[in-house]
Amino acid sequence: MERIAWVTDSTGTLDEELSMNEHVYVVPMVVIIDGKEYEDGVDLLPEELYRRMSEEKITATTSQPSVGKFQELYKELEKRYDRIIAVHLSSELSGTVSASRQAAQMVSIPVDVFDTLLISFPMLLILKRLMHYIDNGDSINEAFVKTRMYADNHETYVMIGSLDQLHRSGRLTNAQYILGSLLSFKPIISIENGVLHTKSKPRNLKKAEKQIFTDFRRSVEAGKVKECTILYGAVSEQAQRWKKMITEEFPHVLIHVSPLGSAIGVHTGEQTIGISWFNED
Repeated sequence: MERIAWVTDSTGTLDEELSMNEHVYVVPMVVIIDGKEYEDGVDLLPEELYRRMSEEKITATTSQPSVGKFQELYKELEKRYDRIIAVHLSSELSGTVSASRQAAQMVSIPVDVFDTLLISFPMLLILKRLMHYIDNGDSINEAFVKTRMYADNHETYVMIGSLDQLHRSGRLTNAQYILGSLLSFKPIISIENGVLHTKSKPRNLKKAEKQIFTDFRRSVEAGKVKECTILYGAVSEQAQRWKKMITEEFPHVLIHVSPLGSAIGVHTGEQTIGISWFNED
């Protein structure tokens, strides 16, 4: 049986199942704070990032892992495995997929790279889906085709917690920042074809939350949702409140609650929260 190593990036926070899997490896994203580089999840945890964002008003941004970082890991893995399958965040949002593919050309072990067109924990659900198909006998190609169809039927809606941080990280223009701040917008961001879009701009948190739940309820009532993920920054109590609301209304839906990693929190801020799900037939 082919020995497979699974590689992903740190934009997704591993749950207990993946953390305990000795064949799963994480390449950290790079967080740059006031010119100094930190490896996401290694020497910078979300709690520390949010503290510094709040107390120091830092200027922070991110960068994908280098080709050399991937090459180093792949060379090490080829000593113990027959194949590597790498699952990454959207190539429309980061150069991580490109770096992983470039490194794949520099090693002798076969490396298959899957561009999820997603971010965070939903990306890891795609990793789990690929594992399931391959463990059950599908070829790499069959698993990739099935998983692509599954991934393309997702919906993700995230309420951005901080226009300040989005502006500092360079993801919001001065004009957008000033207008949004004056009107107290709480923008809801969606991910479509791997690209971030502003779905709407509710004027307060209550309206933003109501809209996200309206969209989620529509899919659940259509019988398409078996599981969902609540994504959050530093608002764990609010995330648990959302979980309770979903559990009470839709007890059949499996709910994951996953914190956003530092590489995402840099751009969105600590008050960010949202829901992601896959529509299944």
